[in-house]
Amino acid sequence: MCVKVGDVLPHGNLLVMSEGVPQEVDLTALLKDKKVIIFAVPGAFTPTCSAKHLPGFVEHYEAFKGRDIDDIVCVSVNDVFVMDAWGKAHDANRIIMASDGLAEFTKKLGLEVDVAKAKMGIRSRRYAMLVEDGIVQQMWLEEPGAFEISAAEHVLNQL
Repeated sequence: MCVKVGDVLPHGNLLVMSEGVPQEVDLTALLKDKKVIIFAVPGAFTPTCSAKHLPGFVEHYEAFKGRDIDDIVCVSVNDVFVMDAWGKAHDANRIIMASDGLAEFTKKLGLEVDVAKAKMGIRSRRYAMLVEDGIVQQMWLEEPGAFEISAAEHVLNQL
């Protein structure tokens, strides 16, 4: 079952890098009393994710803050070291670069995709969502291979 508007996000722990050390982040605690954009990509350092998806949120970070967004979280089924390096490569220091290395959170959302044919294993579908106090308010889920509605520019226009 796929997460939808009105759902409470399931509990999940993600890994982030903090001062060079991987740290678990309780997503429920992170979202409490906040308005957060969570967006997910199929893979760090992949073409569309690196050329368009992450850079859009980096570029428009201040515009999101101007719309009362407390945090922006980028999730990918990559390890925390890859997410940290990818964030640094794109000057994404204000975005929470979160690793869902075993796809546990992604699977709880029902947003996993098996790309074993491409030798990439289980990954996340591409999406963005607005979450307020842990409840999904808006959801922009891309069709496989697409990149339109989860783009930072589109999400901003919808807020």
